[in-house]
Amino acid sequence: MNKFLGRAALAVIATAFATEAMATEWNVSLWGKRRAFTEHVEKLAELVKEKTNGEFTLNISYGGLSKNKENLDGISIGAFEMAQFCAGYHRDKNPTITVLELPFLGVNTLEEEVAVANAVYAHPAVQKDLARWNAKLLMTSPMPQYNIVGTGEPRDTLDKMKGMRVRATGGVGKAFKAIGAVPTSVTATEAYNAMESGVVDTVAFAPHAHLAFRTIDIAEWWTENLNPGTVNCPVVVNQDAYDALSDSERAALDGSVDEAIAHYVDNYKKLLGKWDGILKEKNVKRVHISEEDLAAFRAAAADPIREQWIKDMSAQGLPAQELYDLVMDTLKKQRM
Repeated sequence: MNKFLGRAALAVIATAFATEAMATEWNVSLWGKRRAFTEHVEKLAELVKEKTNGEFTLNISYGGLSKNKENLDGISIGAFEMAQFCAGYHRDKNPTITVLELPFLGVNTLEEEVAVANAVYAHPAVQKDLARWNAKLLMTSPMPQYNIVGTGEPRDTLDKMKGMRVRATGGVGKAFKAIGAVPTSVTATEAYNAMESGVVDTVAFAPHAHLAFRTIDIAEWWTENLNPGTVNCPVVVNQDAYDALSDSERAALDGSVDEAIAHYVDNYKKLLGKWDGILKEKNVKRVHISEEDLAAFRAAAADPIREQWIKDMSAQGLPAQELYDLVMDTLKKQRM
C-alpha cells in the first residue's frame, strides 16, 4: 500500500513538473502605468491565456524590465519577449516607421491610424528594418493627434510659440522646430517634472498621456485644434521567442491581435468622450488656434519636413517615397 502511494505521489509530481515545463511565459516590457495606451496589451494577455487554458501567459511589467527608450535593445538581446516602444525615441534604430510620425499626414481617426500602421508594418523594407533588432512587429498603439498643455499666457498663435520649450518627439518635435519652438525629447515619464520645474514650457501629448502622466493636473490651457501629428508606438516580439512557440500558441497570439486592437480603440473612444468633462473639472482653458495660423504651421512644417525625410531616407537606401505613398493610398482606401 505504501509502495503504491509512493508511486502515485511520484506520478503526481512528475505530471506537475511536465505541465510546468510545457507552459510558456513571456515577459512584456511597458512603462508608466496601465492606461488607454496599454489596453491592447492587457487585452492580448487576457485572450492568449484564455485561448491556451493558461498554458501561454504574458507577464506585463510597467518599467520593471527596462527603460522605455531601451525596450528595442532589450528585445534584440532577448532580455524579454515582448515590448512597446515609440519610433521617435530612437529614429535611427527604426527609420522606416518614422514615416508614420511625419507631421500633418491627415490621419483623422483611430481606425485610420490602425490602417496606415498595419500597411506600413507589412512592407518588406519595414520588416527588414526591425529584423535588425530581432524584432517582429505585432501590432500598433493607435493614438489621436497631439495637442499641447501649458501654464501662464496661452500660446495661441505661432508668434507666441517662437522660443517655446516644448516636450515633443519625432515628427511633432520637428514641426514645432520649424516654427521656431525648441523641442526636447524628455520621456513621457519625465514630462510632469520637466513642466513643473520649468525645464519645458509646454508638453505635447495625446489625451490619455496628459492624464496618465498628470501634465493635465498642472495645466492652465490646452490647444484643442493644433493637431500637428502623432507618434507611432509599435508592440514587437522577439523573433526567436515567436519562432519557438507551438503552432497553437502562435495561433492564439496572432489570432488575438485584431480583438485586442478593437478593444483598445473602443476604450480610447470612451476616454475621448470624457475629455471635455475632464478639462472642466480641472479648470483647463480650451485654446483655439486660428485657421490662418494653422495654414502657416502646415506650410512651414508639412511639405518641407516630408521632402527632407524622403531625401534622407532615400539616401540610406530605403524606399521612402514608396512608404509615404503607401500611407496616402491606404488613407484613400480607408475612406472609400
